[in-house]
Amino acid sequence: MNHIGVIGSGTMGRGIAYQAALSGYDVILQDISKEAIEQAKNYIHDLAAKSAEKGYIKSDQQELIHSNLVYTTDISVAVKEADVVIEAVLEKMDLKIEIFKQVNEFAPAHAILATNTSTMSPTEIGATTKHPEKFVAMHFFNPVHRMKLIEIIRGMDTSDETVKIIKSVAERMGKESVEVNEFPGFVTSRMNCIIGNEAMNMLMEGVASAEDIDKAIKLGLNHPMGPLEMADLVGLDSRLRNMEYLYYHLGEKYRPSPLLTKYVKSGRFGRKSGQGIYDYSAERS
Repeated sequence: MNHIGVIGSGTMGRGIAYQAALSGYDVILQDISKEAIEQAKNYIHDLAAKSAEKGYIKSDQQELIHSNLVYTTDISVAVKEADVVIEAVLEKMDLKIEIFKQVNEFAPAHAILATNTSTMSPTEIGATTKHPEKFVAMHFFNPVHRMKLIEIIRGMDTSDETVKIIKSVAERMGKESVEVNEFPGFVTSRMNCIIGNEAMNMLMEGVASAEDIDKAIKLGLNHPMGPLEMADLVGLDSRLRNMEYLYYHLGEKYRPSPLLTKYVKSGRFGRKSGQGIYDYSAERS
């Protein structure tokens, strides 16, 4: 397993591509947008340069990242020689299914297909592919190059061999993995969403300021990041989609906070838009 195609060059896709290239895989990163591909390329170059400067990677590893990465807007180019295809597009079921219909046209029969989803059903997506036994969910965490875990989620038809291969891919990428049987939200998203949603409700109710809610969770419960900071990092629009999915499948306790809905309607999506629960405009200037 030496060739990986990554579909989607947003925050997660470019992070996965960076880590895979650093781990010695030949990687092709694809997006339909030329602008998005150019942004991803610049991000990866900057990340590699800063990581080398700070001593996190060596200069030869920096060169390895660049030599192992190809960028394209053509999905057929991205997957035609892939041993593993990892999709990292928006958390929209229809979009993911459409992506894998295209992947099925061009990927080799032996390829393992994986969706980087934090909540959605690999069984449902895999059922639309030619080989559902070779379909799995790989839930990476942001930022990919720092976070140690990959959740590996079995669909109903996912084979033991597929799980074994994906575990080896995760290990080669320097990650720990946990194996999860499919259920909405898996392990981490189910917990993270409900904590973040309760933090937003407390902010809405005036229990404490955003800063003090986050500080209480970090210092009192030893979380590395506060739940409101985390929501801004994930993207409030992405968090809302996740909450709506979990609310639909798991019921009332996952009803999205009205404050979350309000922020998304206002266009405040978090770090990526420059403003969310917190203001990041100074970082973008």
